[in-house]
Amino acid sequence: MKTYSLLFRGGMDYVNAAPEALQSDMMKWKTWMDGIAADGRMVPGGHRLGGASAVVKGSGALVTDGPFAEGKEVISGFIAIKAKDLDEAVMISKGCPIYEYEGSTTEVREVAEM
Repeated sequence: MKTYSLLFRGGMDYVNAAPEALQSDMMKWKTWMDGIAADGRMVPGGHRLGGASAVVKGSGALVTDGPFAEGKEVISGFIAIKAKDLDEAVMISKGCPIYEYEGSTTEVREVAEM
């Protein structure tokens, strides 16, 4: 089994969503992720990301506010999973509730062994 990172872009606007919509969305994520965990494929440590951020460049001397990508390109969260290959990791990602929101994407990346 290899490790793959699923990087989520887009999804629900958690800042402006009604509490009921938030609860419903979070339950969909929990159900999806619980299924991955039940199959023994979840790697601990995934999170939804907040708004505070910074960009560190070069030798670390330049620190600026960020991220500077368009809203639809900003990574909103991530998880890591175990899969036999990229095709299986993509198949697992297709169950993600993020696709209910227009323009949302999941980037599936193999984690390199060191």
